[in-house]
Amino acid sequence: MANVTVIGGQWGDEGKGKIVDWLSSRADVVARFQGGHNAGHTLVVGNQTYKLSLLPSGIVRGTLSVIGKGVVLGPWAFKAEVEKLSEQGVTITPDNLQIADNCPLILPIHRDLDALREDASGQGKIGTTRRGIGPAYEDKVGRRAIRVCDLAHVNHLDPQLDRLCAHHDALLAGFGKPPVDRERLKQDLREIADFVLPFAKPVWLTLNEARHRGHRILFEGAQGVLLDVDHGT
Repeated sequence: MANVTVIGGQWGDEGKGKIVDWLSSRADVVARFQGGHNAGHTLVVGNQTYKLSLLPSGIVRGTLSVIGKGVVLGPWAFKAEVEKLSEQGVTITPDNLQIADNCPLILPIHRDLDALREDASGQGKIGTTRRGIGPAYEDKVGRRAIRVCDLAHVNHLDPQLDRLCAHHDALLAGFGKPPVDRERLKQDLREIADFVLPFAKPVWLTLNEARHRGHRILFEGAQGVLLDVDHGT
């Protein structure tokens, strides 16, 4: 198997999980490259069922698994999923799981904005999962994102928060809501930082080295193409 990318050609739920699980057992590295924790795969291995929303499917087979910078990472969802899989007997350490250090974070303000917009949309609702994926991508392309590497210096984030909150405070005011509680946000980030940071790596280097060594890399898509195009995330 050379490098392989698995994507859904429709709206999702095409059975990608079965194919990815089969391929991941033959791959050296499995890389999740897009989406957030609004999608994922259900895997049945032996008599055990694993429900993955964010982690690459290779993790249940011990294959080196990578979350790339194209993913928007919900750090609290990540922690919950790691803990749940660990309870099922899956070994998850920085030795077999890496997160791109420049991966953008899904923050509580993204989740709140997602819900506010959906509730205000009337018949124009798009059925978002309200998990903040869309607003997090907006901040990524708008160059406002807080990234995984920023968790290492939360106490020095004020210049970045100035830019982020200049955008979000205006949106919140439009909905009649108070501005972002910056101190609460920084405290939330401090509390999750120690869990996430050990997994942070320059994954571009990991993948580049694997390619040069002739290793087989599986790029795992989470959503269907039409879902991404429709912005229904």
